[in-house]
Amino acid sequence: MSASDTALLKDAWVHPGVLPVLTLIGPDVIQRALAQISGHRFTPVAFSFGWVAYSFSNLVLAVGNNKLMPEPDFSSILINGRTGYARDNHSWILGRILRDFEHWKPQEVRLRLEEMLKSVSQKSNAGTSKDNKPVPITRAGLCVSIFRADPTRTFGAPVADWIYYSGLVTAVVQLIVAAIPLILHDDWVVLLATGAGIVLAFATGCLPQWRVEKWGYRRAKKTVILTRGNGAQHAIVIIGDENSLDLEALANADPKGSMWTRFFTVSLAVLWIAHLITVVNIQQDPWFLMLVGGIGMMHNVLVAGLPRTPEAFGISLVFEECILDHKVMQTLMKVGERHPRLGASMLQTFFPGKLYPEEEAFWEKKAQEVDKRDAAEKAAKKVSVAQGPSQNPTVVTSSSTTRLV
Repeated sequence: MSASDTALLKDAWVHPGVLPVLTLIGPDVIQRALAQISGHRFTPVAFSFGWVAYSFSNLVLAVGNNKLMPEPDFSSILINGRTGYARDNHSWILGRILRDFEHWKPQEVRLRLEEMLKSVSQKSNAGTSKDNKPVPITRAGLCVSIFRADPTRTFGAPVADWIYYSGLVTAVVQLIVAAIPLILHDDWVVLLATGAGIVLAFATGCLPQWRVEKWGYRRAKKTVILTRGNGAQHAIVIIGDENSLDLEALANADPKGSMWTRFFTVSLAVLWIAHLITVVNIQQDPWFLMLVGGIGMMHNVLVAGLPRTPEAFGISLVFEECILDHKVMQTLMKVGERHPRLGASMLQTFFPGKLYPEEEAFWEKKAQEVDKRDAAEKAAKKVSVAQGPSQNPTVVTSSSTTRLV
């Protein structure tokens, strides 16, 4: 190896080019990190070198279908608890709520499911010889967890968890690292590039379009079932109230974009290009800038994949009950006993096959109960409309008497 080759190799390690680092993290990772924590008034997503690639892909999305949120990375369906109509879920947050259910499911669900699986394993391995090792059962039947919308919290108001605040900590650490060249030999370029990158990253996460795509849908009192479909272990029932988000509309994920989103997206893409030109030409202390970018890369990867609770996604729920059995039909019939309409709406998805005569008789009876209840509700509504608004008696109090007017 010649002296010139040695000098060239040494210079490559002393002053490494940062342009190749820009492609180390794809735009999909940053988009998922933004999808995880955006929606707050302030979104502390970490600055990393993958942002330039993301700004270009985001520019195409914004100009095309004007959509910032990614497609869900966990397949699921949403079933209407009244009609039984099932639709594919296209909402990122609903997909993540189901994906992370193993992380946030209530303790009662965890214990009862473990107890059921243990019982099924014992029955399954009862006839096995001592020489054969028992095979543990990890999935059996169907577990239906029923939740109600939390009346004390508003849908679309996410709770800031430690994942959210970790973005602020990461930004502070990056600024401290970038300030080292300034302290050592008065080089402020790395600190300037880092600060500008953090501001641009935060600005991208603060676009109002994120909130629109996550929670910008009508309010409706609906009951829905979130699940992976036939063969799934879990089904999450969400009973909404008048102030709850219409989760069926959310599952369609068809938000209305705005010209402001396009304008700000194009502006941010131009600023990221300017930032790229600045970073590529930094020759002094490039390792500090690479360290800053590496910290941001690590944080974005973690944020994009870590599990979260429904409250962090702006959907606050209160656990009500857990219904499960090692047989799917038995679970559905138990649900039907407590919630006739809900059980019937789940039947077609979880048990599409032919029913036994006793099963047909059971569901026919439940259908009649639902019809009677609907007829009674309609009759009561007609009477209420005919009578007009009720007049509440006024209480008049004096020093000596109390009477109703």
